[in-house]
Amino acid sequence: MNVSVLGCGRWGSFLAWYQAAVLKNSVKLWGEAGRKSFEQLKREGKNEYITLDKSIDLTSDLQSAVSSAQVIIISISAQALRSFLPEVTKFDLAGKIFVLCMKGIEEGTGKRLSEVAAECGIDPQNTAVWVGPGHIQDFLKGIPNCMLIDSANPDLTRYLADSFKSNLIRFYYGEDLIGTEVGAAAKNVLGIVAGILDGCGYVSLKGPLMARGAFEVGSLIKAMGGDFNSAYGLAHLGDYETTLFSPYSNNRRYGELMAQGVRFDKLAEGVMTAKAMKELGERYNIDLPITNAVYEACFLSHAFEGGDGKKQCMQIILKLFERQTKTQFYDK
Repeated sequence: MNVSVLGCGRWGSFLAWYQAAVLKNSVKLWGEAGRKSFEQLKREGKNEYITLDKSIDLTSDLQSAVSSAQVIIISISAQALRSFLPEVTKFDLAGKIFVLCMKGIEEGTGKRLSEVAAECGIDPQNTAVWVGPGHIQDFLKGIPNCMLIDSANPDLTRYLADSFKSNLIRFYYGEDLIGTEVGAAAKNVLGIVAGILDGCGYVSLKGPLMARGAFEVGSLIKAMGGDFNSAYGLAHLGDYETTLFSPYSNNRRYGELMAQGVRFDKLAEGVMTAKAMKELGERYNIDLPITNAVYEACFLSHAFEGGDGKKQCMQIILKLFERQTKTQFYDK
C-alpha cells in the first residue's frame, strides 16, 4: 500500500513510522519547507519523539505526496484543516482514501472534521477518522493499545481497520461517526480538567470527572444525532482514561501548568475545542458544566496574567459544587 502522511509533527511522524516500520507500507511524509518540525527531520532524520524509518520518503512537495498515495493520512492542527485542504484538492483525488488523524471541533462553526473535509471537496465515502488511546512514547517501547477507525462508509471502516491492525495497535470498527468525532475531540477538553486537578492537588476528583464528563459528552453527542453510548467507548472515555494517567498528554500538561500560572508552549487542541463545544452546547441547549468551566479557565480567568493560577483554577472547579442537586442521569 502506498501511504502519504501530511503533517510531520509529533503524531504525524509517528504515523509515518508506524506505516513504514510496522506495516511495511511505502510511505511519504510531507511537511512544509521552512517549518521547524520539517527542517529538523530533514536535517537529523529524527525529532524529540521518533527516529524516522530509513524507508520513509520525507518531502515538502505536496503534489508528489498526494499524487503517489492510495491512502492519505492527515495529521495537522484541527483548526488548520479548512485552510489546508484547498491546497490538497488542487490535485486529482479520484479513488484516494483520506484518513483524518486529529481530534477537534472547528471553532466558530461547530463542524466535525469530517464535515470540514466534505465542505472542502473531499468525498465523505472516501473519508475516515482514526482516533483512540495511545501515546508515542509507549508505542515506541512496544506497549500496545487499542484504537478506532470510523467513517460514513462501513466498508471503508472495515478495510482500513483490517489493513492498519498489528500486534502494536488493535483496531475496532466504529459505527457512529458523530459520536466518534465529538467524543475524541471532547477527550482533550476533559484532559485539561484532569491537569488542573493535578495542579491543584485535587487528584481524587478524577474519578467523578470521568463519570460526569462522559455523561456530559454523551448528552451532547445524542443532541447532535449520535449515539449517547459512544461517550463510553474508545474514542472518548477509553482515550480520556489514557490521558488521565499519562505524563505524556499535552492537554493534561496544559491544565497542570495553568494551575501554576504557566503557559504550555505546545499544541493543546482542547483549548479551542472547549470554545467550540461551549458554542455547541448553547446551540443544542445542552448543559455542559465541565466544558464551560474549561472555557472559563482558558479564556476568562487571569491564571496566565500574573495572578494566582492555582487559586483561579480552584475557584472555577469549586463552582461546579454549587450547582443544583440532580439525579445522575437526568435527561438521558
